[in-house]
Amino acid sequence: MLLSATASPIRALLALLSGALAGALLLLAAPRAAADGDGLVRQEVTFRGGGGLVLHGTILSKSGAPGPEPGIVLVGGSGAGPREEYRQEAEAFARAGITTLVYDKRTVGYSRLHVDFGLLAGDALAGVRLLQSRSGVNARQVGLWGFSEGGWVTPLAASRSSDVAFVLTIGASGYDPLRTQAWNLTTHLQHQGVSRPFRRTMAGPAAQFVASTGLFPAAGYDPLPVLEQLHRTPVLALWGDHDTQVPPQESARIFREVLARAGNRHAVIGFVDGGAHNGHRTSDGFDRIGGPLFHGKKLGELSPRYTQTMTSWVQAVAAGHPPASSAAPVPGQALASTPVPGHAWYAWLAPVLLLLGFAAYPVSAVLRRGPVLRPVRWLAGLGLLAVVATVTCPLAVFVAGNGAVAPVVGGRPALWLVVQGLAVAVVVSACASAAALRRRRLTPSGAVWLRLAPVGLAAVGFVPWAVWWGVAT
Repeated sequence: MLLSATASPIRALLALLSGALAGALLLLAAPRAAADGDGLVRQEVTFRGGGGLVLHGTILSKSGAPGPEPGIVLVGGSGAGPREEYRQEAEAFARAGITTLVYDKRTVGYSRLHVDFGLLAGDALAGVRLLQSRSGVNARQVGLWGFSEGGWVTPLAASRSSDVAFVLTIGASGYDPLRTQAWNLTTHLQHQGVSRPFRRTMAGPAAQFVASTGLFPAAGYDPLPVLEQLHRTPVLALWGDHDTQVPPQESARIFREVLARAGNRHAVIGFVDGGAHNGHRTSDGFDRIGGPLFHGKKLGELSPRYTQTMTSWVQAVAAGHPPASSAAPVPGQALASTPVPGHAWYAWLAPVLLLLGFAAYPVSAVLRRGPVLRPVRWLAGLGLLAVVATVTCPLAVFVAGNGAVAPVVGGRPALWLVVQGLAVAVVVSACASAAALRRRRLTPSGAVWLRLAPVGLAAVGFVPWAVWWGVAT
C-alpha cells in the first residue's frame, strides 16, 4: 500500500525530469547563434533548396544591430563551392549591418557534366525566403550576390521572384558558358606563352566538339533574355579590372546595353581597381595577393574600396534610394572573345568516320580478307592514333584546365607537337602506301576494295580535317 501511495508522485517527478531533459536536448540540437570576438553573430542553419534538397549554411549578422537590417544571400561560382570560399565577403557584408547567408553549394544534381541553373536559382530563392523569415531582417530588402557562375544564377532567380530586392554580381559573363570558358582558356594559354594557332583550335573546333557531344554542361545558356526581365530590380554589376576568366570589357558593355534596353534605371556598372575575377587583390589577374588559403591556393584579400562599394550600394537600395544607372570607364581587355561555331553533326561524326575508316584495315586482317601491306598497316595504326590524339589533347585542356598544356615548346604544348608529328606520319604513310600499291599492281577485286578503300578514304579525309583542327598549321 505504501508503494502504491507514493508511485503517483514518483511518476510525476520522473515525467517532469524527462520533459526537462527533452527540452534541454532540443535546445542543444537547435541552431545556436554564437557571438565571436569580431562583433559578428554566426548561426549554423539548414534549409531546403531546389527540389527539396537539404542545404547547410551560416547566417552572419552584426552583434547588437538596432533594427531590421537588409539581407543578402551569397551565391558562389562553379565547382564544389563550400561556404568557406566566401567567408571574407560574408563577414564584410555582416560588419556593414547586412545580415548575410552563405551556404555550401549542392553536390546533388550538380556535376562537371550536369549543370542546371534553374535548380541553383531555386537554392538561392530558398535562401532568400530563409532570411525573410528571420526577426531582425527587413523581409522586403533581401537580395542576391552572385560570383562568376552565380552571375548567371542570381539574375535568373530574380527574374522568377519579386522577393529578390536587388542583384549584385562580381565577375558575371554576358556570354553563354561555352564562349566564356573558351575565352578563359585562351587568355590563360596566351599567358603561358601558347601561340595563336592552338588557341584558335581551342576556341573553334575543340569548343564546337565539346558542345556538339554534350560534354560541356549548359553550353548554350543565353543570359540576355533573363537580364531583359530585370527592368525594375536594382543591379550592381562589378568586374575586376584584371579579370582573366570572363571578358570584363565585353560583359560590362552587354550588361549596360541590355539593362538599359529593358528600361532599368538603377543599373550600376563598375570595376574593381587591382581586382581579379573574384574582385580580390591581384597584380595581373593570374595571381592573388594576400588573403586566406583555399584548397592550397590564395584567394587574395578584399580591398576596402571593393567592400565599401558593395555595402554602401546595398544600404542605399535598402534605404529606398537606389543609385541611378551609371557606367564606369571600361579598362582594356587583352583578348577579344570569339563566337563558338554552332552545334553541327559533322563536329562529332567526322572523327567517328575517320576512326572507322582506319580501323577497317586491321579488322579485315583479322577476318583474313584481302592483301596485307606493311605501309598500309602503318597508315591504319598511325591514323587511329592521330585522330584520337587530335581530339584528346584540346579536350584535356577543357577538362583539366591549362595545366594540361605544360610544358610549352616553341609556342605549342608539348603534347600538341606529338599530335602534329603523328599527322605528318599519317601523310607520309599514305604516300608510302600509294607507292606500294603501284608496285604490287594488285588486281582490283572485291576483297582488295573491301580492304583498302576505307583506309584510303580515311587518309584522304584526314588531311582537310587536320587542317580544320589546326594540326597542320
